[in-house]
Amino acid sequence: MSNGILGKKLGMTGLFSHEGDYLPVTVVEVRPCVVTQIKTIANDGYSALQLGFGDKKKARVNKPLQGHYLKSGEKQFAVLREFRIDNPDEYQVGQEITLEMFKIGEKIEVSGTSKGRGFSGVIKRHGFGRGPETHGCRNHRAPGSIGNSAWPAKVIKGKKMPGQYGNSRITVRNLEIVDIRPEENLLLLKGAVPGPPSGTIEIKKPKF
Repeated sequence: MSNGILGKKLGMTGLFSHEGDYLPVTVVEVRPCVVTQIKTIANDGYSALQLGFGDKKKARVNKPLQGHYLKSGEKQFAVLREFRIDNPDEYQVGQEITLEMFKIGEKIEVSGTSKGRGFSGVIKRHGFGRGPETHGCRNHRAPGSIGNSAWPAKVIKGKKMPGQYGNSRITVRNLEIVDIRPEENLLLLKGAVPGPPSGTIEIKKPKF
C-alpha cells in the first residue's frame, strides 16, 4: 500500500471528544489521488508512485504534461508528488488512492510549505528580546554585537541574524487522526499543520 496521499488544508476549527475535551483540529480535504506513473527499480533505480492531485484547466498545462496525463486518463492535475512503495506490481496507472488507507486514532506525519514571511528581523525570526524603549537607548530591535574579539575575529557561521523567514518545507510528526469523513473527503487532524489555507500538503504513514 502507498504510504502517503496528497491533501488540501482548509483551515482550523475545534471539536469536543467523547471524554469532553476540546481538541483543536485542522481540516484537510483529501480527494482521491490518481496514479500517473509507477517508478520501478529496473527503470528508475527506486520504487515509487507518482500521484496527481487537484484539477487544472487543460489550456494551462503544457503539451508534454498533457501527453503524460493521457496515460492515466483525461484529467489534468495541478500537483504531482512521489511516494515510495515496496511493491510496484500492486498498482496500475490510473488507479485511485483514497482515504481508506487511514484509520481513526492513527499517528501520521504531514509535510508542507510554511507561510512565507519575507525578510524578517531577529525578534520575529528567532524570538530575540528587544532593547529598552527609553533613556536614550538606540537599540530597540537590532540584534546587537555579532562579532568576536582578536580571535577568531570573524562572525561564526550559523549566527542567528535577520534574513529570509518561512517559505520552507516543514514536516510535523505524530499528528493524530481525530475523525475521517469519507463522504465529504475530509480528514480531521489534531493540532496544526504547515502552510496557509488551500495549501497542498503531503500526508504520510510513519516509516516505523
